[in-house]
This record gives sequence, C-alpha cells and structure tokens, in this order.
Amino acid sequence: MKTRAITAFFFTLVMLASIFLGAYTFTFFYLLLSLIALMEFYKLIKTTGSKPNVLLGLTTSGVIFLVVASNFLLNFENRYLLLLIPLVFGVFISTLYQKTPSPFADISYTFAGFIYITIPFCFFYALGFVFSADGYNFHLPLAFLLMLWASDTGAYLFGRKLGKTKLFERHSPKKSWEGFSGGVFTSVLVAFIISLFFKEISAPVWMGMAVLVVSFGTLGDLVESMLKRSLNVKDSGNILPGHGGILDRFDGLLIAAPIVFTYLYLVLN
Repeated sequence: MKTRAITAFFFTLVMLASIFLGAYTFTFFYLLLSLIALMEFYKLIKTTGSKPNVLLGLTTSGVIFLVVASNFLLNFENRYLLLLIPLVFGVFISTLYQKTPSPFADISYTFAGFIYITIPFCFFYALGFVFSADGYNFHLPLAFLLMLWASDTGAYLFGRKLGKTKLFERHSPKKSWEGFSGGVFTSVLVAFIISLFFKEISAPVWMGMAVLVVSFGTLGDLVESMLKRSLNVKDSGNILPGHGGILDRFDGLLIAAPIVFTYLYLVLN
C-alpha cells in the first residue's frame, strides 16, 4: 500500500506538471504516454502467439499523434495526414515478409492498437485546444483528470462501504452499482467546484461532462479488464510500482475522452 501511494503521489505531480507547463510539454508527455500504452498493448497481444508489427505500429501511432498536434500547435493543413498512407499500407506489406500462421490477425491487432489507444489519446490531447481562439488551455484536460480521479475515489469508497449489487461481475467482480453511483456523485461534485473557478463553461455543462467521464470511464475500465482476463494477465505492465502499467492507469480515458470531446464540441458549437 505504501509503494502504491508513493507512486500515485509522484505520478500525479508529473501529470499535473505536464498540463501546467504549456502546450509543448503537454504534447511531449501525452505522446510518450500513448506510445508506452500502445507498446504494453502489443506486449499483451504477443502472449497469445500473435505478432503485431510493433515497430511500424509505434511509428504510425507517433505520426498520427504528431499530425494532430501539429494541426493545433502550428496550424498545419490536414494534407499532412497523407503521410499516414505509406505507413498504414506498410503494415500489410511488411506482414508479407513475416513467417506467421495468422498474418491478417497480426495486421488486425496492429490496427486495433491505433483505434483502442492512439486515437483516444489524440482526443484527450485535443481537449487542450477546444477553446481554439485562445490556443492551448489547460482547463479541460485538468478537469477531465480531476473528474476521472474523483470517480475512481468515490467508486472505491462507496463501493467498499455500501457495495452489494454487482455492476458487471463477469469482467470485474469488485465493481458495484453503489460504487458507480458514488463515483457519479463525487465527480459531479468536483465538476461543480470546477465551475466556480473555470468560467468558460456553465456549471450544468461541467456536470454533464462529469457524468460522461464516470459512465464511459467505467466502461473503459471494464473493456481493459475484459482484455486482461481474456489473456489471463493481472496488469498491462510494471512501469508504475503498485499500479501496473500505463494502460492500467489510463483505461478509463480510452473510451471517455472521445465521447467527452464530442459532447463538448457539440454543446459549445
């Protein structure tokens, strides 16, 4: 427990620093996290005997993220997305030279990594630029993380004290509806407090964002649990002592971030 608490404390400080220190630090840090999470995903898949193209997958993932970042930071035109064409088809071509019993399964796992990890991280990154007239703004990424952490804390505390009704026992026996409700309560409370300081968005919109973060963050957690259970592994990695891997820490972000970005884009426009 002590190791877990120390890791959480320092990792939280690093994450907050990455948000507060400006657009380029924010870009580098979440590019790095997305690549580590993708590497962990491919490592998990390899335990099944499949052989996703790790090098080309990581390269393509990095290019996707940097193209998105360049669009926000440097106002690059979308034509730079054309850089992805040789990389995407390179996955197919490179598989021709691999001795593998299931080449198209390997190709599918390589692309699954982009969809499951890279694209959601890009959506989270884009939250920093929703207020595009002002350039980079840390309010939304910070609020997202605070709501997600509040959800986890509330779910744990309420679930531990009141949890009786299983939420999704097949994939996560410890989760309960009572814990989920506690997560919604604490996250909405944090959203209301945020609305008192960050005035760009009204309180109801902040609280609506909190409900989405909790709901789809929980689903993201369940999806990663489903992945690990199907592979019979406990953690995605060991980079964070007491917490597992980067993928374990950001599983809630993977489904919640695209949904939250879409919600805010529609509401604010």
